[in-house]
Amino acid sequence: MSSTDGTILLTEVIAAPLLPGRAAIWVADRLWSAFAARGVAHLAVSGGSTPLAMFSALAALPMPWPHVHIWQVDERVAPDGDKDRNAGQLSVLRDAGAVIHLMDVTNVALEAAAIAYANDLPARCDVVHLGLGDDGHTASWPPGNDVVHAAVNVAVVDPFNGRMRLTLTPRVVNDARSVMFLVAGDSKAAMLARLQASDPTIPASVVRGATILTDISSPSPVRVTTSSGKL
Repeated sequence: MSSTDGTILLTEVIAAPLLPGRAAIWVADRLWSAFAARGVAHLAVSGGSTPLAMFSALAALPMPWPHVHIWQVDERVAPDGDKDRNAGQLSVLRDAGAVIHLMDVTNVALEAAAIAYANDLPARCDVVHLGLGDDGHTASWPPGNDVVHAAVNVAVVDPFNGRMRLTLTPRVVNDARSVMFLVAGDSKAAMLARLQASDPTIPASVVRGATILTDISSPSPVRVTTSSGKL
């Protein structure tokens, strides 16, 4: 399948206990390839509870850590140390020796912070890790929000689930060398099916050419209706 038509290239189903380790190896393989080719590797990661075990498994692997740069896919606007922040989840990767680049969400000038982060980003990420929300969002792209069409690389998003956000936009995600959705738990089965069907009504469907790693063996069936009313 094409990597530019909105389709998903591959879905790999892994038993739940093995999913974090498999995801860590998937990421590590691509970071090692990037390091071998360019002497540096760039990984952008999402937050939430699902990737925590993957981060721990990745940190335990032998990696060229001083040459691995970790970027945030998105971050909630909240004080340093706040439980809503994704930043704290990256401590295990910092302790492993990775170079961590945090979004400056405590800056009162959020637009300026977004521009600064965009200016610091590499020309192209080697790996982008994404999650999948129950409402079909990924990164901080709320359903119905124009951020999926943003002409910038980092955007400020109005309050979503109680917090304003900074987020990478589809421009950055779709330009990455590799993109992986990590989707765990049967509660995500219906939304996973919609993602696999490239349902245009969910924000995650704008991601092109991604791999899905999941422990969901039988996603719920879904009928996707286009704007013309045809299936």
